[in-house]
Amino acid sequence: MNKEGFIPNVINWAESHGFNSIRANIEGYEKPVSYERANDSELFTPDVTAVNMYNKHYLEVAMKSDANRGSISKWKLLSELAGMKGGKLYLMAPRGHVRFAREMVTQYNIQAEVVQMK
Repeated sequence: MNKEGFIPNVINWAESHGFNSIRANIEGYEKPVSYERANDSELFTPDVTAVNMYNKHYLEVAMKSDANRGSISKWKLLSELAGMKGGKLYLMAPRGHVRFAREMVTQYNIQAEVVQMK
């Protein structure tokens, strides 16, 4: 299954945990703001952004197929942005992908909370 198929589950999780102002990178939702990396102009668009307690949070679907440098760079960037805004990066890992997500967070020292999706 591709990442986009999990985004509705991420939105449901965010809503059930009190998040609002949800933006998602799927049809039917306002698209989150994209961020451009200065050194190579690569664009990163978060899967989901949401607000909780006046702070902006980033929610990313984390899957083993993401084991490329692009995803790690994106997670690091979003983690830094969340930290600057008093928020958090949540890596939403479907069943079978949790260990991978935790290993990446540890290996690359990314400030993120790994959440197992049902």
